[in-house]
Amino acid sequence: MKPDFAVALLLLLSLAVPVRTSAQLFGSSVPEVRGVFNPVVGSGASYQSVGKDGKKERDFEITVVDKDPSGGYWMEFSIPEKDGTVYMKYLISRQGDGAIIQHTIYQAPGQPPVDTSKTMSTQGMQDRKHNQKLDFRAEAQNLGNESVTTPGGTFSCQHWRTTKEGTDIWLSDKVTPWGLVKMSGSQVGTVTLSRVITGAKTHITGAPISLEEMMRKQMK
Repeated sequence: MKPDFAVALLLLLSLAVPVRTSAQLFGSSVPEVRGVFNPVVGSGASYQSVGKDGKKERDFEITVVDKDPSGGYWMEFSIPEKDGTVYMKYLISRQGDGAIIQHTIYQAPGQPPVDTSKTMSTQGMQDRKHNQKLDFRAEAQNLGNESVTTPGGTFSCQHWRTTKEGTDIWLSDKVTPWGLVKMSGSQVGTVTLSRVITGAKTHITGAPISLEEMMRKQMK
């Protein structure tokens, strides 16, 4: 197995649950994003994350790149790597107060896009309801309105604190898709908005191939 494919395969496995972005990514964790899901096509947000130990972790972006005829939304998750940016595009649909991932495509630097949906279905991960709530506020306390200044600007926010972990979350309807401006807590570290994104379009280029086809190409 070639090294670049090993990395790509690790990405696939680590992002099996892309809505909960707490998965380990190449030895570094990306914190779970919480908020109120309010997708607007073409919009998104870029974040800076600091771990529980106070060390800077990965910057990442979440954007809404399209709306599917089924009513779901195509989200794109971007993570800069030393060799380029890794992109994961997934179709997220509502089911009750939770989310279902119905389709997943990823593209590693220098590689064609890979459609992992068939593989996910085979592994029992497709159409699985995830633990993250699309609106976390039912499990949080409202602490009122506050002005919060971040590298992405100053926002009038609602301040919430989760009842279970005591995580502080500041939300603004000026930020999509999750409304998250800042999140801080002993269990999650700190996530801070660095940029509001407009005019977002998918970065995934080319016709997706299956994971099996990619494996055959890499083994040659």
